[in-house]
Amino acid sequence: MALELGLVGLPNVGKSTLFNALTKAGAAVANYPFTTISPNVGIVPVPDARLQRVAEIIQPQRVVHATLRVVDIAGLVKGASRGEGLGNQFLAHIRDVDAIAMVVRCFEDEDVPHVTPYLDPIEDIETIELELALADLEVLERQLERVKSRAKAHPREHEAELATLESLLQALRAGRMVRQLPLEASQRGVLHEAPMLTAKPCLYVANAGEGQLPEGGELAQRVCEKAASQGAEAIVLCARLEAELIEWEPPEAAAYLAEVGLHATGLERLIWAGYRLLDYVTFFTTTGGQEVRAWTLRHGQTALQAAGAIHTDMERGFIRAEVVHYDDLVAAGSLARARESGHLRLEGRDYVVQDGDVIHIRFAV
Repeated sequence: MALELGLVGLPNVGKSTLFNALTKAGAAVANYPFTTISPNVGIVPVPDARLQRVAEIIQPQRVVHATLRVVDIAGLVKGASRGEGLGNQFLAHIRDVDAIAMVVRCFEDEDVPHVTPYLDPIEDIETIELELALADLEVLERQLERVKSRAKAHPREHEAELATLESLLQALRAGRMVRQLPLEASQRGVLHEAPMLTAKPCLYVANAGEGQLPEGGELAQRVCEKAASQGAEAIVLCARLEAELIEWEPPEAAAYLAEVGLHATGLERLIWAGYRLLDYVTFFTTTGGQEVRAWTLRHGQTALQAAGAIHTDMERGFIRAEVVHYDDLVAAGSLARARESGHLRLEGRDYVVQDGDVIHIRFAV
């Protein structure tokens, strides 16, 4: 299961530069709008020191990271919800991703023109959110008309659905994003029929100048404050620097980051923020001495679902899961000693997988 994170923002904010740094895919980068028309998609290995430590213990022939799918979506412009700048096409691309990373320009550069005569990241965020909200309003209004038509024959059956649609419309008209609303499970069911752009989990990426790191300067701090007001997360980075750092030797990159007060690259921080955004956990599998691999699940999913993530045959023929937590494996030093100490245990199909579990699935088909 690969999380799909869409990079969204106005033109010329550094989305494609950030995408290139994340994926090393060489997406086109230029200083004019709509360089990216079709979305670029890249697969990024998720850095996880725990995976390397498990590999040191198991000594496999191969180590496989979990992955993150990153989608570089073309820059939105004011009027996108009405089709401006190929807006309808770009909004459809946003609708396909699991979560949004909203890239906001917080750097000054005369050689890279901004879409407005001045730089105001909060106004930029509001422009994007307005276009997403307007697109959602159109979807909701159409859905409301369909439900009203069905309700003519069976009004009581559709009473709750109509109330939910009306409340969503009222919230959007008041400037609130759907993701900010305290919806009950029954109300969220409405979103399956009318998926909302503003319901998607969102984090903010303040793209600052290199000299402004680590805090990013006044503009980036305004983005962080905006995120905090929504209960969202913000990452401050310099996309241009990230694109350069991937060409450096790891010790040199780490030393430079330490100099500017950062403990990890912006790319690593963005990837893990994406994981937190979608409430993902990582578990590890070992295949004899052949392979150690990292996998992802939603928080709260079970051993049976973990088996299905690996292979449908494992899910179909699931018997038991052998489980040891990463911390216990490291303390024991080997799977054999973890078993001897009682830390390696057998769990059934309903066991809820914990972040850092090392799992071996027993199955028969």
